[in-house]
Amino acid sequence: MHPIFYAIIGVVIILVLGPAVFADRSPIPETSGKVTKAHAPVDVETILKSSKYVVVDFYADWCPPCRAIAPIFSKLADDHAVSGQLAFAKVNVDHVKDVAKKYGITAMPTFLFFEDGKPTQVRLEKKKGAEEGVEQVRGADVKLLKGVVEVLAKRVGSS
Repeated sequence: MHPIFYAIIGVVIILVLGPAVFADRSPIPETSGKVTKAHAPVDVETILKSSKYVVVDFYADWCPPCRAIAPIFSKLADDHAVSGQLAFAKVNVDHVKDVAKKYGITAMPTFLFFEDGKPTQVRLEKKKGAEEGVEQVRGADVKLLKGVVEVLAKRVGSS
């Protein structure tokens, strides 16, 4: 075969596999002291029992959308967390696999909402007075995540 053929194949392989091989796998930097990081299933249970409402971010260190939304999630926690009423937590799906499996997490980031320790649906107002029930936010949907957090913040008087 011609050497240019091998060079082209090499470039294609690097372009296809490069992002996966060379992706930043360092932990997502913490930007808020108001977000509790769960390191084990018992941590998640403790967090869920600690507040009336809990917003949980299921993420992975290698996930670019998770990295992109992390500072926004931290800002929401800074603005709206209320001790015993509204808490924010992060669960690394690669480290706390049992919890991710328990809640059926298959995409990152996924945000789940809990009331009294149980997954809950949050009602959002849509146009013309209609409502939409949100059980989770899959992906880095900033607008939807902010909408749900604002509803929960109003419930606890933190808006």
